[in-house]
Amino acid sequence: MDLDGARVVVAGASGVLGAAIARSLHDRGARLVLAGRDADRLAAVGVDAPVLTFDALDLERCAAVVDEAAELLGGLDVLVVAFGVAAFGPAEQAGDVITEHLLTVNTMAPMAMVRAAVPRFDGDGTVAVLSAILADHPTAGMAAYTASKAGLSAWLTAVRQEQRRRGVTVFDVRPPHIETGLADRAIEGEAPSMTAGATVEELVELVVDGIRDGRRELRYDLKERAFAGR
Repeated sequence: MDLDGARVVVAGASGVLGAAIARSLHDRGARLVLAGRDADRLAAVGVDAPVLTFDALDLERCAAVVDEAAELLGGLDVLVVAFGVAAFGPAEQAGDVITEHLLTVNTMAPMAMVRAAVPRFDGDGTVAVLSAILADHPTAGMAAYTASKAGLSAWLTAVRQEQRRRGVTVFDVRPPHIETGLADRAIEGEAPSMTAGATVEELVELVVDGIRDGRRELRYDLKERAFAGR
């Protein structure tokens, strides 16, 4: 995909990763709409682009944001989803409220956005969704958090098969732990000691290059301590 002039909505642009991805896409000539929960943080991204606000717990608003972005851009070529929440602790301590929160924000909200984006693509289009390494490596002390990420990744795999004939690329990004502050804002529990597997800059370059090159998957190989994809 030629990113110069591409019409892109970045959902989660008020976060560290989303903001960095937005800046990189802007530098490559993409036309952006920035979407996130905090209007002030969206304005601070440093990109001259319209901003839209949403709360990932409101699934109707998640879908509406994509539609509004497409209207502002005169169409849509790329949806980037780069938001989520974390929770930690033994599975038996994660009650229904916390589990529902994780599944709504990490699984159902991205699904709602992808469903809204696909009909907006005029021919080829790309959805790039940031999940987590947990989808490949279920981890003790993060059972509900793992389930929310694994469920999203499985759904994206099925959607990729459905959309192949239409020319829509479904890019599933499953990075390792990266120091963005997400773990420090967990909705439950305290994060264990974790070593960052990559930098924000490294991941952003791989994600933006992957969108350009039509990649379908980017994951982190724990044995090789390196990213792998196809």
